[in-house]
Amino acid sequence: MLEDKSQELTPISKLGEFGLIKHLTENFPVVQNSTKVSIGDDAAVIDSENQKVVVSTDMLAEGVHFNLGYVPLKHLGYKAVVVNLSDIAAMNATPTQILVSVAVSNRFPVEALEEIYAGIALACNRYKVDLIGGDTTSSNAGLVISVTAIGLENEEKIVKRNGAKPNDLLVVTGDLGGAYLGLQILEREHSVYLANPNMQPEMEGYDYILERQLKPEARTDIKKKLEELDILPTSMIDVSDGLASEVLHLSDQSKVGFHLYEEKIPMDESTIHTSEEFNLNPAMATLNGGEDYELLFTISPSDFDKIKNHPDFTVIGHATAEEQGNFLVARGSNQLIPLTAQGWDAFLNKE
Repeated sequence: MLEDKSQELTPISKLGEFGLIKHLTENFPVVQNSTKVSIGDDAAVIDSENQKVVVSTDMLAEGVHFNLGYVPLKHLGYKAVVVNLSDIAAMNATPTQILVSVAVSNRFPVEALEEIYAGIALACNRYKVDLIGGDTTSSNAGLVISVTAIGLENEEKIVKRNGAKPNDLLVVTGDLGGAYLGLQILEREHSVYLANPNMQPEMEGYDYILERQLKPEARTDIKKKLEELDILPTSMIDVSDGLASEVLHLSDQSKVGFHLYEEKIPMDESTIHTSEEFNLNPAMATLNGGEDYELLFTISPSDFDKIKNHPDFTVIGHATAEEQGNFLVARGSNQLIPLTAQGWDAFLNKE
C-alpha cells in the first residue's frame, strides 16, 4: 500500500476528522476565477457568470472498482478525479471544480490518505480544476472514494445524449480496449504473486495498456479541437462501460439505431497483441471492456470532410432509423450481429 514500509505510520485518530481534512487539503491552490469560496467554510461558492453549471458524481469502492493488491494509492486518487472529469467532457463542458469524500477503515494510516490526495492534486493541476470541499468518515468496509465534478459551459454548446439523428456519423476519439487488457495483465500477475510471492511480475512490454488502466486521462482536449474544426456534436457520451453499452445509451436517448463497423474500431497494436495472448477477440475487448474514457459522439454527415483525416477521430459507424435496431457489422462481411451490452455493471460484476 505504501512504498516505505519502514516509516512510522500515523493513525488517523491522532489527527481527528477536521484535522485530517485540513492536513490533506491545505496545499490545494485555487486557480479558477469561478471559485469564490473554497475549502474552510460550511459550503463552497461558485460564480457561474451566466454559464450553465454541469455536475456529475462517481463512487469508487474497494473490492468492486479497484484492488489495492495492485493499484497504487496515488494512481487511485488520480483516476478517481479523471473518471468524473470525463463525464464533464462528455457534455462538451469545461471542468472547473471537484469535491472529494473518502470513507476509510482504521487499517489505513494518514500516510495512505496522503498518497491518495497526492494523486488528486496531480489531477487537479493537470486539468486546472479546484478542490473546493468534501468529507472524510470512517468505514467498516475498506476504502470508498466519491468525487463530484463541476463544469461550466454556455447552454448552446452543451451536448447531451439525445440529439443524434438518422444518418449521423458515429465517431470515437483515441483507441479502445487498452484499459481492459491492462486489467487482465494486472489480474494475471496478481494471481501469480498470491500463489508464489517470490515470483517477479512480468510487466515488460505492457506499458501502454497498464497506463490506460491505472492512469487514464479525460479527453478534456477534445472540446477545443472540435471548436477549431467548427463541429458541434449532435450527441455525446464517454466510453466508461464498454463501446457497446455506450452506443446503446445513445440509441436509447436519441431514439435511433446504429450500425457499428467492427473493422473501423481503433485499437493500439499492444491491445491487439495482448488480446491474442489471452485468446480474446480484440473487438470484444473494445465492445465490452470499458474504462477507456474516450469520447463517443455523433456528427452531421455534412461535417465528415472536416473530420475525416484528423488523427484524434475515427468514424466507426452511423445512425439509422430506430426500428432498424443496433448492429455490429462483422469484419470482412456484411453480417449483422445484434449489439448487446455486456460491459461493466457494478451490480453484476465482481473483481
